[in-house]
Amino acid sequence: MFRIFGTVFAGLVGLAFGSFLNVCLSRWPAGESVVKPRSHCRNCGRTLAWWENVPLLSWLALRGRCRTCGTWIGWRYPLVELAVGVLWAFIGWQACSGYTEGPVSFSPLGLVEHVTAVCEKMLLTWMLVGLAALDLEHLWLPDIVTMPGILLGILVCLLRRGSVLATSSAPLSVLNQLLRLAFSILIAYGLILLIRWIYWLVRRREGIGLGDAKLMALLAAWLGLPGALLAFAIGVVLGALVGVAILVKPRNGEGVESAGQMKLPLGTFLCIGGIISALWGKPILAAYMRWSGMS
Repeated sequence: MFRIFGTVFAGLVGLAFGSFLNVCLSRWPAGESVVKPRSHCRNCGRTLAWWENVPLLSWLALRGRCRTCGTWIGWRYPLVELAVGVLWAFIGWQACSGYTEGPVSFSPLGLVEHVTAVCEKMLLTWMLVGLAALDLEHLWLPDIVTMPGILLGILVCLLRRGSVLATSSAPLSVLNQLLRLAFSILIAYGLILLIRWIYWLVRRREGIGLGDAKLMALLAAWLGLPGALLAFAIGVVLGALVGVAILVKPRNGEGVESAGQMKLPLGTFLCIGGIISALWGKPILAAYMRWSGMS
């Protein structure tokens, strides 16, 4: 019962945070404040009633359209809310797994550490969902998210003595932790720069933005180098599959050459890989180590 309650509560909070994230995704590209004015229709400007701001349910009740001007609201709104809600519900389900069998002994310090670890995953997935949506919609990974995200990841790793995926709690000096973090971030950032440089040599035009490099640095700060490389591998595979699908079936009668000129949101695929790595990275990396004979 406790696990079900925790999962439902985390999912509902996730829907609320997903709703606020939609406000940010709508207003940041337009250079608007996320605080003022109140939520309103982007077309007719009418201020929304309270019941039109209920996450997910309002979109379904309105059938995705403004009740005044009938403008299509868009699929991004319910999908972002649902994504954050489902991810946070899953994190809540995982977090409550240790409290479902036998008597539980609570220690204040252990409870604080457990809740902190859960909040870290929630914050990371929240950021990655937002960045994925921004890159998909605008091909834009804003510094206002990636740069503070890198610093926050470094702070989190220093305080918890390791990345979100760390399995060892061996004590390290602050200097050693900073050196390890700096190495991971530089390697992840440099990987994208290397690919960007090779692409320019081959095609003589830019194919990957610096925002993707900063996103990889963010993933390395939060997940460590192994987790960031896993996210990169998953993102590249997803991007390749989408690219092949576009080439095989061009849209609106476009030729293969025209379809090949389309810009794919690499950041979106990296964010999906980052979410998978954050939630399932440990068993995936462990399985890879066993398969490769490294453990």
